[in-house]
Order: sequence, then structure tokens, then C-alpha cells
Amino acid sequence: MLLQGACSGCPSSTFTLKNGIETMLKDMLNDNSISVNAING
Repeated sequence: MLLQGACSGCPSSTFTLKNGIETMLKDMLNDNSISVNAING
């Protein structure tokens, strides 16, 4: 997933990825091995 718009460059975007999206994916897919990492560039 590539964050764009207001999320791009926001200091909170990494926190949102790790604690929001990663947790949601783990719960939805029932897979605790999922890891979400921010790639800036």
C-alpha cells in the first residue's frame, strides 16, 4: 500500500500503519505473522 495525499510525510503515518492497518490485517486474516513496514521513497 502506498500512502498518498495528506498521509505522505506525516510523522504519524508509520504509527498508523503498524498499530492500525497491521492489527486489522492480522485480525481479519487470523494470521499473527503478518508484518507491515513503511517504505519511504
